[in-house]
Amino acid sequence: MIRTLAKVSVIMATAVLTAILATPALAQSAQPGLTPFASDEALVAFIEERAEAPAAFGAGCTADEEPACVEEIVVTGSRIVPSITNTQEAGVDEGGIVKRWGDYLVVLRRGKLFTVSVADRSLRPVDAIDAFAPGVDASDDWYDEMLIAGDRVIVLGYSYGRGGTEINRFRLSPDGQLTFEDAYHLRSNDYYSSRNYAARLIGDQLIVYTPLTLNYGDDALRSLPSLRRWTGDEKAPFRRIVSASDVYVSPHLRDTGAPVEALHTVIRCDLAAAAMDCHATGVLGPESRNFYVSSEAVYLWTSEEGWPVYGEEETDRDPHASLYRIPLDGRRPQAIRTRGAPLDQFSFREDADAGVLNVVVWSEGYGDAMWNAEFTDGAAALLRLPFDRFGDGTRQALARDYRLLPALPNHSIDLINRFVGDHVLIAGTQFAGSDEDGVLVISRIAVDDVRVFNLQEPVGRIEQIGADALVVGSDDAVAFTTIELSRGPPRLGSRYVLPGAEETETRSHGFFFRADNRDGATGLMGLPVMRDLGNGRTDQFYQTADMLFLRRQNRALSPLGTLESAPGQAANDGCTASCLDWYGDSRPIFMDGRIFALLGYELVEGQEADGQIREVARVDFAPGVAGAHKD
Repeated sequence: MIRTLAKVSVIMATAVLTAILATPALAQSAQPGLTPFASDEALVAFIEERAEAPAAFGAGCTADEEPACVEEIVVTGSRIVPSITNTQEAGVDEGGIVKRWGDYLVVLRRGKLFTVSVADRSLRPVDAIDAFAPGVDASDDWYDEMLIAGDRVIVLGYSYGRGGTEINRFRLSPDGQLTFEDAYHLRSNDYYSSRNYAARLIGDQLIVYTPLTLNYGDDALRSLPSLRRWTGDEKAPFRRIVSASDVYVSPHLRDTGAPVEALHTVIRCDLAAAAMDCHATGVLGPESRNFYVSSEAVYLWTSEEGWPVYGEEETDRDPHASLYRIPLDGRRPQAIRTRGAPLDQFSFREDADAGVLNVVVWSEGYGDAMWNAEFTDGAAALLRLPFDRFGDGTRQALARDYRLLPALPNHSIDLINRFVGDHVLIAGTQFAGSDEDGVLVISRIAVDDVRVFNLQEPVGRIEQIGADALVVGSDDAVAFTTIELSRGPPRLGSRYVLPGAEETETRSHGFFFRADNRDGATGLMGLPVMRDLGNGRTDQFYQTADMLFLRRQNRALSPLGTLESAPGQAANDGCTASCLDWYGDSRPIFMDGRIFALLGYELVEGQEADGQIREVARVDFAPGVAGAHKD
């Protein structure tokens, strides 16, 4: 099956964002929350009047539409344990490809689940099972994300064959055996994002974002988000999980007659229930969206693609974006009108203690659906939004809530942003007529103090390491540069360069830092890297990476070496579903003082001694292969 890659060309200038942020704000007082639709009839009438056929850009595909819309083929719950996943928010787990369950690692790869025991300082494959329901033809399905709640493993996938999102549940026995429990189908479009994750887990509550494109001619009620328990009958009826009283639209969109393209759905499921029970909240709006989950609320930002439009008087335009806050404690959703669009989930940071949401917005943004985030362009601003500004959606963020950030070079590519402590960092790679050097902008969140740094390579990722930050760039070499934020003004810190290699993992989960003291001045980090084997293929889809480990000692970086993969050793795995690793296949893992590298079907253990890491054990858990060897 095929994921889509949209192509777009965007042009924007800082002056435009400066003008639109100067627009006077509405003077209405905030109301307690949004007003839902009063009845199914009112909801249907609104959708039938305002829905229109989706634009090709960023729309995703359904099973029936796929051949026409493809543009290009582009090849943990009740057991509380330290996270082995590089999550954005503490206590909010994210769907990933490897999770810890006691003395077991559970791995999702190429349509299968695997368990590997790490008990008694050993490595031992235990069990494997299809990541989908028995009897299902999964050849047109993608199983992307996994979570663990109690003794349940939850797999999230999208089926182009049957259409919709799948949530499959499995049971883990105390000895690591996997048993299929049940499966559920959600009516939706593809949730995939090249950067974000569709699923979050807080306790036993599963939170899933899914979009649903609205088209003329659809039966509005039948097309609303619905759920069915899988019985093997592809014609079995769905049960609606959203009613009219659960659907909202910003007053601006409702009153101006602007087209409504999609229903953005936030679904909450009780994973502890014997029969999974789900409830949904829907937001009508443009297709472009960004999705962020904090420990307090779900935030959803919808915006018109490519806004603002040239040829109009920018200072006279109303904002065409809305930010929704859906509290996790059951209170009514709230909204506020906004401008621009975030880049991805890392554009957000909730500060619950201060009662403020911080968001980096870009003047030419397209949300994070599919590959849209890769085409964001234009000027950036920091929006600091007090919680009490959210209301019934009629107010808009004030001009003083935005602070323009220094402009990156025109037409910068590979834009990234990240909040680290009380700083926000944005970076891009110079593109037009440049040597592809990176530019990094660091700003204090609550203070107008900005620093700009020119880096020596394209910027690939920004990570938090203790109280400081790390910037990773990759071109003919992989370069690691620490950014010291905790000792006075921001400054470039230690640097390490691995020549003749490139970073292979674009996902945030590909990196992990284990702090060994309170401020993270000392710790251990891992990142998948790849060296050119001379076959011209050095990207994540065609070659398993090696895992590079670095030691940070009193803020200075030094290399420990790599744990290497053994390509070509595993037998044919007989893959029938999800046979391309869209979410990557390599992860550094630190647990109980041990060091592991997940490298495709191999789990390799390393040991640090005398400033080097060396392999001490390896296991291949590929289907049909068993056993481990120790040095």
